[in-house]
Amino acid sequence: MKWPWRAKTKAEAKAETTDDLAFDAESIRKLVQQRTEADAKAAAAAEREGHQRMVERWGPSVVEWRDWLARSPVGVDLIHWWFAEAELTALVGEERYVERLGELLSQAAARDIAAMGLGCTRRVDRACRFAEICSQDPVVPPGEKLESYRHGGIPGACSSFIDCWSKHEIDVTFADGDSHRSVLLFRDHPGKARLWVDGVRVGEGEWLDKGGFWVDERFFTIRIEGPKDHPEQGLGHMGAQLYNIVSLLIHDAERGTTRILVPEDTENWTDPVLAVRDGMGWVYPTREDRAAGGTPDRIFPIDDPVDEQEAG
Repeated sequence: MKWPWRAKTKAEAKAETTDDLAFDAESIRKLVQQRTEADAKAAAAAEREGHQRMVERWGPSVVEWRDWLARSPVGVDLIHWWFAEAELTALVGEERYVERLGELLSQAAARDIAAMGLGCTRRVDRACRFAEICSQDPVVPPGEKLESYRHGGIPGACSSFIDCWSKHEIDVTFADGDSHRSVLLFRDHPGKARLWVDGVRVGEGEWLDKGGFWVDERFFTIRIEGPKDHPEQGLGHMGAQLYNIVSLLIHDAERGTTRILVPEDTENWTDPVLAVRDGMGWVYPTREDRAAGGTPDRIFPIDDPVDEQEAG
């Protein structure tokens, strides 16, 4: 009896195998292409959704800083702490929230603070509108420092920031090529204000003015509450945060020391300011006196040992 089929020749078997392989390779190529396209669509959809969530959570201005924030050591922590204030305050309490905010601001770069949306040297009343420029790395010539006073759209961001809208009333100023910085949280009252210089609390227990000044890129100065028994003591002018006669706090950022100068009865310090000349500190009762080249009320060696309070 003969079978109704015959054995395939080697050539026929090889041809069928080749066809099967070709079919399988084409199927795999199409499947890979479909999977790649599906993955690309899913990734694009996820990116759009993530972008929308970022805008909803932090606003469009923060999103413009994303490339910098991806590289910043503390920027994301600061942004999160700033925008999640209500939840974090409920979790850790107001005191710890404020303390940690000051700590983060003391560690942050200028670009981190710009990304928060605070006003800057160029415009204190609104957030930076030049993220594409200000988020870039600053160009510093070899052997030189970053410029201490920076204004406008500039790589590295501005050198000072003011919070005009929140209850914290933040004031951050960089000095000496960003080697030093002051962080003041005024918080609507001199008695509640907190100050950090280079990350260290300064002036604890004192009533602080709403703003201070860097002198010679080394000394941070701020007016504080003056002696209650001064003969000219009384209410200050309209808008003043402190009473009429004030004392002057001077923090030496290089030495990490603080001195407080208290006016004598004959010294009417309504707006005392410091000037530094030839290793000496010159204290004038007002800015006008300094500008006019008047006689200072105090002259002292800036590198002398510091007493906790100095009067006379």
